[in-house]
Amino acid sequence: MSTTAPTDARRHGAQAAPATERLSGRLKLVLAVLLVAQFMLAVDFSILNVALPAIGDSLGFALSDLQWIATAFALSAAGFTLFFGRIGDLIGRKKIFIGSLALLGAASLAGGLAASPEVLLAARVAQGLATAAATPAGLALLTTSFAEGPLRQKALGINGALMSAGFTTGAILGGILTDLLSWRWAFFLNVPVALAVVVIAPAVIKESRPTERPRLDLPGALTVTLGLLGLVFGLTQAGERGWTHPHALLGLGAGALLLAAFFLVERRATAPLVPLRTLGRPTVAWGNVLGLLAFVTETSLVYLLTLYLQKTLGFSPLAAGVTFGVLGLGTVAGGLLAPRVIARTSTLTALVAGGLVQTVFTAALLFLGTSTGASLALLLPATFFGGVGNMLVIVGFMVTATSGLPDAEQGLATGLASMAQQVGITLGTPVMSAVVTAATAGATTASAVHSGVTTAIAVNAGLVLLGVALAALFLRPRP
Repeated sequence: MSTTAPTDARRHGAQAAPATERLSGRLKLVLAVLLVAQFMLAVDFSILNVALPAIGDSLGFALSDLQWIATAFALSAAGFTLFFGRIGDLIGRKKIFIGSLALLGAASLAGGLAASPEVLLAARVAQGLATAAATPAGLALLTTSFAEGPLRQKALGINGALMSAGFTTGAILGGILTDLLSWRWAFFLNVPVALAVVVIAPAVIKESRPTERPRLDLPGALTVTLGLLGLVFGLTQAGERGWTHPHALLGLGAGALLLAAFFLVERRATAPLVPLRTLGRPTVAWGNVLGLLAFVTETSLVYLLTLYLQKTLGFSPLAAGVTFGVLGLGTVAGGLLAPRVIARTSTLTALVAGGLVQTVFTAALLFLGTSTGASLALLLPATFFGGVGNMLVIVGFMVTATSGLPDAEQGLATGLASMAQQVGITLGTPVMSAVVTAATAGATTASAVHSGVTTAIAVNAGLVLLGVALAALFLRPRP
């Protein structure tokens, strides 16, 4: 893939950096503000996972209702990403970014102070909506602030590393804060960070939006948003209750019908939310498929290994969370390595090589046993190198899905990339949970959990290998 800046970037209002491999002082500050925000958003996806039982005991959640603390956030974050990406094109990505971070801070404060389940769930919905708005806006601001080439690849590499590191950091922080202070600090942690970004961002980030203001495709926005909500709801219900449960079937069926309707709407719309000519680009279409698979596999692997560490090896939530620090180091290393791999070879090489590395080290986890010492000796290096491979894929996906497009289409491109990210993070755990549930047939003994996790790891490795095959088949340079 070409790494030169598109010739019409400035004509379309891009804040393109000069074609240099060095960051100016202002761009470093812009990058720092955007990366801090993206890291915080990634942390939010996992920071409450280990705190759910403590929240239930504190606020009186029924055990069966605890899943809604995660689901309320996930539905909002995944369902509204594409819609808010287009809203950013309409009113300005900087405005959306700053406003959504302000909403995140307010919602986090409300969640930390919540005295009832209803208030907490409302706060989680607001956090999800803020994430759905801030993620594509932040990514669009990043891609329009850096010209295509080494600078953008470096920025996307660091961004990808911090997103994945944020997910694992959230698991660690959630355990530490819940054990040492209170689950409420998992919410309060966001408030000063969001406030700092809201105060600093207006002075350092320039506004970014297309020169010609696009029209909002309301029928398209409604069908894709409701379709994604149905799909996410159906898959979360499948993970909790099984694939044949009426709620799962209803959600999946409604989601599939609405997404099919969305494509019919886009074919007829005069100003479509997602122009099919853009979605028809191999780099956009297959790049986002690979991104979806990358986030589905690695984030769900954290869930699978959490089950294994706690239910088979008997680790505490805090000990299990700390174990994932090695995976976090691997993602950071991969994020720093990926731009160099892309610069010296190609984006396709990063996608294929990263996927193969991730496949090999995910498959190595099939040999995990029931003894702590031998298992950790395998798990720690496997998760480190698997994290490196996964990050090569994620950075390759981000570069692939957002390159070669004018600024007028960056909101759409980053909205699609953010949607792939959010949906992948959201769907990975329920899909793998459903695999474990089917494999264990309801048994909860240590050996049954070990067997179910092993089956799900095999499926996980298969999905990574599928991504490698898709990249090799559909993203090869045309002669």
